[in-house]
Amino acid sequence: MDKPKVVLGVSGGIAAYKACELLRRLTESGHDVRVVPTASALRFVGAATWSALSGHPVSTEVWDDVHEVPHVRIGQSADLVVVAPATADMLAKAAHGLADDLLTNTLLTARCPVVLAPAMHTEMWEHPATQENVATLRRRGAVVIEPAVGRLTGVDTGKGRLPEPAEIFEVCRRVLARGATEPDLAGRHVVVSAGGTREPLDPVRFLGNRSSGKQGYALARTAAARGARVTLIAANTTLPDPAGADVVPVGTAVQLREAVLKAAADADAVVMAAAVADFRPAVYAAGKIKKKDEQDPDPIALVRNPDILAEISADRARPGQVVVGFAAETDDVLANGRKKLARKGCDLLVVNEVGERKTFGAEENEAVVLGADGTETPVPHGPKEALAETVWDLVAQRLP
Repeated sequence: MDKPKVVLGVSGGIAAYKACELLRRLTESGHDVRVVPTASALRFVGAATWSALSGHPVSTEVWDDVHEVPHVRIGQSADLVVVAPATADMLAKAAHGLADDLLTNTLLTARCPVVLAPAMHTEMWEHPATQENVATLRRRGAVVIEPAVGRLTGVDTGKGRLPEPAEIFEVCRRVLARGATEPDLAGRHVVVSAGGTREPLDPVRFLGNRSSGKQGYALARTAAARGARVTLIAANTTLPDPAGADVVPVGTAVQLREAVLKAAADADAVVMAAAVADFRPAVYAAGKIKKKDEQDPDPIALVRNPDILAEISADRARPGQVVVGFAAETDDVLANGRKKLARKGCDLLVVNEVGERKTFGAEENEAVVLGADGTETPVPHGPKEALAETVWDLVAQRLP
């Protein structure tokens, strides 16, 4: 079979060097990659590097190899075009249909999915002109990944950093898997919670659970690849930030509730994949609880944590908002799941069996998605991203 053809566009930002890692991941995973840099990009990484890593000649001009009509053929034959980094200038040119070099011509002729990974200073990203350009591109079907928050050029820190190449690669892989399918979550804002909350007993101990956050992160990555703006509320995870997600770290159930309510205010869908503690200690010990010789420990009194899923289901932040819950059960899985669905009032409930060696921390999952309308959608054992795709399929069907 022919290798999938990917065009890697590189525009002139300091993050251009990171595109070398993205190129390596694409080529090593079996993709035929042609690099199309801008003239400015070659000031950061030379043509020889791109040629050596891709196995293809590199050009920035429409006048090179004119007999092959590269300004048309490259885009026409591509299965995916990804631009990383995409500078503010490149986003503006793409949004307004300018075509003054080989990369912008390629973007105009491409009829395949397009992924743009912006990288620029925070002020440039937040400028109304850039935001309007991004909105235009998303409306036309391009997947514009939200930039990451972190260290920028010089001493500056903020939103505008290029997401890690491994995470951009994951978005590209999912977009390629969907083929020419339109990004059905484009223009939507989705909120995903992930990980497990921890309720402190004292400065060194806590009540927690085994959730790794992998399912929530798969949901976030998949939503970004389908065009959504993603807010990920991450409780005590150690996973790399997914490309395209605004990550909000939290620790306890109360903190998670505050973050979810804030993010859900303008969200089209909220997916509560985090394992939220039902109880927390009634009293927090300011100092480490000491072991007493020959004495049993004092009982630990617990109080209920807020029921976040029931709260956001009962009081939707906006009309038509879709709410999805997760139910981790150890016995009578479906029966308990149906009761929980009725009790929580959400639209969909993902029910799976958990245990010491099941689901938590694993790369795979198996579940049944129960709908408030009486539907049941089984998802066989497989990668967690497969379950994520099914969840978003069901959410997309219910969005107004």
